[in-house]
Amino acid sequence: MDVMPLLLLVAGSAAVAAAARRSPVPAPLLLVAAGLAVSYVPGVPEYTLDPHIVLPLVLPPLLHSAATDSSYLDLRAQMRPVMLLSVGYVLFATFAVGWVAYLVIPGLPLTAALVLGAVVAPPDAVAATAVARRVGLPSRITTILQGESLVNDATAITAYRVALAAAVGEGATWAGGIGEFLLAAFGGIGMGLVLMVPIHWLRTHVKEVLLQNTLSLLIPFVAYAAAEQVHASGVLAVVVVALYLGHRAWEVDFATRLQEEAVWRMVAFVLESAVFALIGLQLPVVLKGLGEYEGTRAAWYAIAVFLVVIVSRFVWVYPATFLPRMMSARIREREKNPTWKGAFIIAWAGMRGVVSLAIAFSIPLTVHGGGDFPERNLILFLTFTTVIGTLVVQGVTLPSLVRVLKVPGRDSQAETLAEANAQAQASRAAEQRLEELLSDERNALPESLADRLRAVLERRRNSVWERLGQSNPITGESVDDTYRRLSREAIGTERAVFVRLRDGRYIDDEMLRTLLRRLDLEEAAAYREAE
Repeated sequence: MDVMPLLLLVAGSAAVAAAARRSPVPAPLLLVAAGLAVSYVPGVPEYTLDPHIVLPLVLPPLLHSAATDSSYLDLRAQMRPVMLLSVGYVLFATFAVGWVAYLVIPGLPLTAALVLGAVVAPPDAVAATAVARRVGLPSRITTILQGESLVNDATAITAYRVALAAAVGEGATWAGGIGEFLLAAFGGIGMGLVLMVPIHWLRTHVKEVLLQNTLSLLIPFVAYAAAEQVHASGVLAVVVVALYLGHRAWEVDFATRLQEEAVWRMVAFVLESAVFALIGLQLPVVLKGLGEYEGTRAAWYAIAVFLVVIVSRFVWVYPATFLPRMMSARIREREKNPTWKGAFIIAWAGMRGVVSLAIAFSIPLTVHGGGDFPERNLILFLTFTTVIGTLVVQGVTLPSLVRVLKVPGRDSQAETLAEANAQAQASRAAEQRLEELLSDERNALPESLADRLRAVLERRRNSVWERLGQSNPITGESVDDTYRRLSREAIGTERAVFVRLRDGRYIDDEMLRTLLRRLDLEEAAAYREAE
């Protein structure tokens, strides 16, 4: 097996993603553009999306990372709009795109057109999260988009399987399709509910940090594989488990949380970068075998499907946003009144991604009886153009659209004030508990150490309030920035002395590593206090 193409993909995509952080262009768009440009460079190997790799090996960790970073409470509060989008819209888009493709493309059977509809129906979790994070959308809109993208893949994959069964001649029926959908949905949720408690128990009882992190990396794959083994939705199983673990992450040992955060940030960064680069690299593959559809005809079909994808989302989002409120007084009482601007942003932020391409590449070459799958290459091409079109058109214009519509972003001042109040309550409780403990003679400490504990609590309580204050008039730094810089300078000085002592053979390398690790933990603690 030649690993060089894989190494080139990972290294190249990581470099482009890093460069995107210093540019105004969102990383997903720059990665796709780089993939498109590189795909025709002589000597670049041909990268083909293998659905047997993407769906079970790439999708679960990406979903797990996105779900653990999401808020279970926020998602529960927005469950109605999330389900209307992740289930209702996906099914609506499947039929809308399929019907228009059937009418527009001569010779395309309705069953094959519905396969295309199911393939391009789900907006992408990675794209939605990346763009929402970059644009700074209001928390409610971000929650809805994240929740939709976490669940809609399950709906789309199930719809795809039903449409594919009809297209290849397996005699699918409406009753069978509904039954398969219910099995996938409830089976996936059920498998997640079954797995989440024992997995969390393991995470809280395994004391070896390396084993805990190994378990953390295995969790999404175990949940996905277990659900798929019983023909349920692996996507929903991963999401349910991840939401539960994220909600109860505070019960896990602090060392595990620190390492997990670093590990999963690295995993998500590498996979997200490689995934978007792979999208661009698919261009030579999808252009092969278009045959009679090459040129103008294929372009017109691509434009038609792209427009239906865009328009169908608006057709669904606005009624789904406002009709339930008009019909239910309970909804009006419980939920804040949405604005047409917010609905417009949700409708426009429907970028497609790698899941659509992976599903498209899983379409079999033949149907039952040995004939070719009808217009398979055209379906691949239309999926590719829709993914690229939504990423480029919607992804590029979304930040400007948010500014033009003057959609209010997150209120950082209010969030900092809430954080400061929460920290003040926690610090007061901790100070009371500390004094109770110090009053017990079994916990006797020298006064200097006791004062140090009190000072740490006071610093933690005041740090957030200081963030609301003025910056240094001389340096322009905030209090947090100055605190971080001075702490880093002091620790750096200690670190240099330890290294000099090691070089002079006053201490050995094992002791050096112990001392450096202690400094690293102190530096991390100081940095987090000032965040």
